[in-house]
This record gives sequence, C-alpha cells and structure tokens, in this order.
Amino acid sequence: MQKSVHLYDTTLRDGTQGTGISFSVQDKIRVAERLDSFGIDYVEGGFPGSNPKDAEFFKEARRRTWRHAKIAAFGATRRGRTRVEEDAQVRVLLEAETPVVTIVGKTWPLQVTEVLGVSLEENLAMIAETVAYLRQHGREVFYDAEHFFDSYRDDPAYSLATIRAAHEAGASLAILCDTNGGSLPEFVAQATRDAVAALGGAVGIHTHNDCGLGVANALAAVAAGASQVQGTINGYGERVGNCDLVTVAANLQLKLDRPVVSDLTGLRELSLYVDELANVTPNIRAPYVGAAAFTHKGGQHVHAVQKLASSYEHVDPRLVGNRQTIVVSDLAGQSNVLAKAKELGFVLEKGAPEAAKILTEVKRLEAEGYEFEAADASFDLLVRRQLGVARPLFELKEYHCDFRFVPGHQGSTCEATVKLLVNGEAAYVVAEGDGPVNALDAALRKALRPFYGWIDQVALTDYKVRIVDGRSGTAARTRVLIESADGHGSWGTVGVSDNIIEASWQALVDSYESYGNARG
Repeated sequence: MQKSVHLYDTTLRDGTQGTGISFSVQDKIRVAERLDSFGIDYVEGGFPGSNPKDAEFFKEARRRTWRHAKIAAFGATRRGRTRVEEDAQVRVLLEAETPVVTIVGKTWPLQVTEVLGVSLEENLAMIAETVAYLRQHGREVFYDAEHFFDSYRDDPAYSLATIRAAHEAGASLAILCDTNGGSLPEFVAQATRDAVAALGGAVGIHTHNDCGLGVANALAAVAAGASQVQGTINGYGERVGNCDLVTVAANLQLKLDRPVVSDLTGLRELSLYVDELANVTPNIRAPYVGAAAFTHKGGQHVHAVQKLASSYEHVDPRLVGNRQTIVVSDLAGQSNVLAKAKELGFVLEKGAPEAAKILTEVKRLEAEGYEFEAADASFDLLVRRQLGVARPLFELKEYHCDFRFVPGHQGSTCEATVKLLVNGEAAYVVAEGDGPVNALDAALRKALRPFYGWIDQVALTDYKVRIVDGRSGTAARTRVLIESADGHGSWGTVGVSDNIIEASWQALVDSYESYGNARG
C-alpha cells in the first residue's frame, strides 16, 4: 500500500497528560502492540528520562519484535550553553535504543528568550546540534516545533529558521505543533504551505483540540502538504485533548482517499480497547466508532435508511467495524418497530396490528418515564410480551428489603426476602447484600439457581439511576438502567417507579428474563 500520509501515535506520552488518563507499563505495552497490529506507523512510548515507568517501557519494547510500527522515544533539544555530548537527557534518548527519536524545541522567540533564557542564535544551535548528534548515532529524527503557529503569527521568518535548522541537520520531518490548540484551519493551511515550501516538503502536523478543531486542523495541514499526522487514540491529551487519530484515520482513508492502514474495520475495536485499558467510558457520540454514530431514532429516518442506508449514513458503518442500530422511542414510527423486531427474529408486515400495538405500548411507557434506547433487552421482552410469546421465569409472590443501621456498630446490614413460584414449586429465600439492590439480586439468584443453571453466567456490570422528574423532590419518579453481560455479549434493561427499589427490581427481573427467553 502506497502511503502519502503516515500516522504517528502519541497516546502513551501526550495522551497520558490528559486528566484521568494513566497506563501501567504492561498497559502501555499492550496498547503499543495493538497499535502495531492495526497498522500505525509510529508509536511514541514516552519520555525515557522523565519517570521509571517510561524507562521500563522502553526496556520491554526492546525485547519485542514489532511487525509494522517503529517505536519512538520523546525528548528535547540539548540545554542551552551545554555540549550535546554532555547533556544527560540526550544520552537517555540514545540509551532507549529506539529506531526513532522525536525531540521538541522552541520556535517562538518569546519563549526562547523568556523561558529558555538563551539567544535566538543559541536556540538554533541547540536544535541543529541535537538533531545532528542523534542522526550520527543512527536514529531517525523528527523535530517537534513547539508553538509553531503561535510563533508564525509573530515572527514567520524565525519560525521557518527553526524548522530549517532541524531539516538541514538531518531531521526526517519538522512537525508543526499547534501547542495551544487555538489556531483555525485556514491559518494552519497557509502556515503549513509556507513550511512545505521552505523545506521542500518534509513536514508533519501535531494539533490540540482546544477550539474543537484538532482533526480539522490536521486535515487542513495534510491538504497543504503535511505527510505525517500526530495524534492520540480517542483524542486523549492535556486540557481538552489532542487530535483524535481514530477520526483522522477514517477521514483520510474514506473521505480524502489517502490510505493510512490496510484495513479500517478494526478501528472501533481499537478505540474501545484503549478506552478499556485507560478505564475511560467510551464516548457514544464519537465520530465513526461511537455506539450512536450510526444509530437511528426518528421514524422518518429509519424508514429512509431501510430503503437507502446512505440517506442518513455518510459511510458504510462496517468499513470502520461499527454497525447500524435502530432504537425505539416515543419518536419512533412503525419502521423502527419493524426493524427492531426483525433484529430479534420476528418478521412483521408494515401496517400489521401487532406492530401498532407494540408502538402504542412503547409510547405509553415512555410517557411514564421509560427509555428503551439503552435497554435493548427490555424492548426485546416488550415485543415478546405483546406478541404473546414471552416465557416468564417465575411468578412473583412477594419481595421485601430490610435495612438496619445501629449507631456504635460497625457497618450496616441489608437483607432481602423473595417468595416465588418457579415451575410450580415454591421458592422462599433470604439473602444479604451491600445494599438493597445487591441484596435483591443475591436473593433472586439464590431462588432461581436450582431451576436455571445458567443464572451464574449472568453478571450485572453497571447500574445507573436517573430522576425522571425532579420537581417532586424525594418523591420524584426514578428510572433505573442495568447493564448485564455473560462473557460473550451485554444487554441493557430498564425499570421505572416512584420507588427506587421497585424500579431496580423491574430492571433486575428483565435482565434475567430476557436472557432466559433468548436462550429458548
């Protein structure tokens, strides 16, 4: 595959500067390996001189064989008025033994004189000598021109002089950095064109997202001649983040016909994988890869995409590993119901009384506070119940919860009692839990376990409470959403009541009944 643009990932360094983002050494290795298998060209592992974790990463990286990606170490130019051979952090960069070294240097005269405290001439020497020294030791060198665009507004001549110094000393690329993330695409494009002209090419782009333009600015730079894009998976980074390499990759390959990887179908999986290791909740509205990216809710839209998907989908979701999703809500028409029912294996004709009955029930329940967008399993049960094919797991006789707190005693106690009739047999159990919902779940499992051996395959993975109408204060109607999983897939259920315990019970029961019905 002939590439005109290469991707450089800095999730493991720049991305970890984002609030709440942290990786262990093993996490960093796993992310790097996934980026390598996906086809990212360069993976920046961190700053080997900044902390023991990054130093350990490079030791581990040396022990591995990388199929595609080149591992890069990140550092800075030599210090002012110091021989490059004697600079400790430059020595550490060489000791990392990576094929690529990326060094950052000052471009803005204001920073050179006020922050570094050196002359403009000394700064140029710092850039050139560091690049040349690393090149002499066999490293491919990228030069990150910090604050390039801020500098270019003030002093274009000196800004170009800094990247020219790096280029003439042997840097493969001068990376133009919108460090403050405050530039606009038109200016980025013009400055990039000037840089490309000054160096005869050999320019990359590194943008931040402070104006929400990280991806747009990167694409503008590519259109102006940049041949490398630096960014992070899912846009992690300090302040509001970096250019999102996931979105950039999809736009370059699918919109601009600039191939960057051989196969984009693993893009969503990559995004979710990195979120998982970072312990970050995936952004459902992320372009291309978010759960909502190809989700259709309005009845007219659903009717249209069933006839012509491109009417409301700008690309085929399968190209990035995503899928079309139809949700049912109070905005739905029969097309939503028919499409969703078909997903569940029930083929209904348009205009069928069953479809109208299901839609009427959905709208009635949503008026009471239910939402089925994130509760696919509850909707599955709704359809089955309206069609008369739902199989209840049990008949409820009674349940109650008891919470005790005694001052002076350690902790508190929550106990739940459940009385059921299962397959004609009575089940009367008591269980304790950390709270009322946990106790109810424990009691329900205990009661059903003798009859349904699969019950322990199901795990409750998330529990959310929403106030439907806060005007009633503590008497407000409550919506409970529960997410469950069995190791192969996950599903959501919903319950609504003025009583949070009752709402939780509804969602709990739906979780097990939907799973049991799906098993047949």
